[in-house]
Amino acid sequence: MTTDLGRWLIAVPLVLAGWVVVLALVAWLGGEAPALLVLFPPDNLIATLPDGVAVVGRGPVSLTVSGGSDLAAQLYRLGAPLVLPAGLQGCLPQG
Repeated sequence: MTTDLGRWLIAVPLVLAGWVVVLALVAWLGGEAPALLVLFPPDNLIATLPDGVAVVGRGPVSLTVSGGSDLAAQLYRLGAPLVLPAGLQGCLPQG
């Protein structure tokens, strides 16, 4: 019984980490998401956003932006630590 619990305690975090990595790759490679979610954005990110990029949501540890092509690469250049696709079917709403 404890062996099964140990396997679950190892498997669940690995699956979640893999899911985040896949989403980050989709955003970085230019997936067709209507918006991008920046987790743990730097304090000055909003002030440095390029023209044509709109902030469509904001949370305590995230920022959702929409706009221009190659946006994920621009956000990484501006210091965003993790950019994920947002606004797709099945994405969690941001309050």
